Amino acid sequence: MDYTKESCREFARRLASADPTPGGGGAAAAAAALGAALGEMVAALTVGKKRYAAVEEEIKTAAAELDRLREELLDMVMEDARGFIPLSRAYRLPKDEPGREDKLEEAALSACAAPKKIMELGCRALELTAVMAEKGSVMAQSDAGCAAALIKAAVDSAALNVYINTKSLRDREQADRLNRSCLEMQNGSDELRREIYGKVRASLLEPEK
Repeated sequence: MDYTKESCREFARRLASADPTPGGGGAAAAAAALGAALGEMVAALTVGKKRYAAVEEEIKTAAAELDRLREELLDMVMEDARGFIPLSRAYRLPKDEPGREDKLEEAALSACAAPKKIMELGCRALELTAVMAEKGSVMAQSDAGCAAALIKAAVDSAALNVYINTKSLRDREQADRLNRSCLEMQNGSDELRREIYGKVRASLLEPEK
């Protein structure tokens, strides 16, 4: 089963259910993919316009990478769900099961991989969105701002899905490394999202001349 091949309504229904997957990580990946798609939309409305001929190749290059990121992020919806399966099984083991704690540790660490990857992909998509916001068609400014907002929300959401797993790790050095890496990505994306969104909002609120 691939949740991304279902309708939006069905995916939302699954999120609303008591099933643990898809969950926050899958929702984050989907949101980031939508943000990347909006970045591509800005490119589609820019390429071929004489006004933007000087930046057309840069826009095309950024759009091609956003296309790849969008597909990767959609793949991460299911990857996140698969990453949770071992942890779910480990939690169901009897508490007196030999090796249960080791299995929980391994599964929790493994479950960090997908949301951390979603963060990495989202941060890169946000960098490319900055290109679209700065050099893309002014007619699509709002879409660039929406892209930045969606991707940033996805990065922050994915981070929580790492932290909930690092919280239970007995190896605190490993947990701290993962947490620091994610915090760095959150902080960097905070600044970029504010820059993109702030510029777009200011431009849109400026009265027509």
